[in-house]
Amino acid sequence: MLKIQLNTVSKKFQNEWIFKNIQLEIAPFETLVIKGNNGSGKSTLLQIIAGFVSPTKGTVLHFIENKPIENEKMFSHIAIASPYLQLIEDFTILELANHCNKFKPFENNISAKDFTELIELKHAANKQIKQLSSGMKQRVKLGLAIYSKAPLLLLDEPLSNLDFNGGEWYKRQIKNVLNKKTIIVCSNQIEDEYFFCNKSLLISEYK
Repeated sequence: MLKIQLNTVSKKFQNEWIFKNIQLEIAPFETLVIKGNNGSGKSTLLQIIAGFVSPTKGTVLHFIENKPIENEKMFSHIAIASPYLQLIEDFTILELANHCNKFKPFENNISAKDFTELIELKHAANKQIKQLSSGMKQRVKLGLAIYSKAPLLLLDEPLSNLDFNGGEWYKRQIKNVLNKKTIIVCSNQIEDEYFFCNKSLLISEYK
C-alpha cells in the first residue's frame, strides 16, 4: 500500500512561482485529480510527485507499508502515461510490450500477446509504433501504465488523441483497477478523464 505526502511543495521557473505551498496527503488506493489549464503547472506537479523533478521548496515523501521509499527506488513503484513520454518508434507493439514487461512486469502475469488484446489492437500487434495513429499510440501508452504491476498510476491528460470508442475503452480499463492502485490524473477539466476520482486539487488555488 502506497502513501504520498506533499509538504509545502513549491516550484519556481526563473522568477515566476508556478505553484506554492501545496500541502497534501494521498492515502493508499485514493484517486486524485489535479485540475488546471494548459501551462498551469499540473504536469510539473505530477512529475514532482513521481520524483522526476525536484521542487524548489518543500518535500515529497513516498511510503510503502508506512516505510519510506528512497527516491532512486521509486521507479519500480510508478507507472505513468503522459504526452511528453515517447514510445520506441521502431518496435512493434508486441516487441514493446515484451521489452517493458522485462523491466516492469504486467499485473497478473499478462503476456505481450494478452496485452495487445487488452488494448484492443491485436490486429496491429506486429505494426511498428511509428506506423500507428496518434489514438493507437495513446492506447499503447495507457495500457503500459494501467496494466503495469505498480501501486501508483499517474495519468496526464489520458483522453488525449482518443476518439469516442477509445474514451469508452479507457473508462472500462480504469474501472478494472480501481481499489487496486493509487491513481492521480492531470486534466483540463474533462470529466471523463477523472470520473472516478474522490479527491481534487485545483492548481490555480496555489499561485
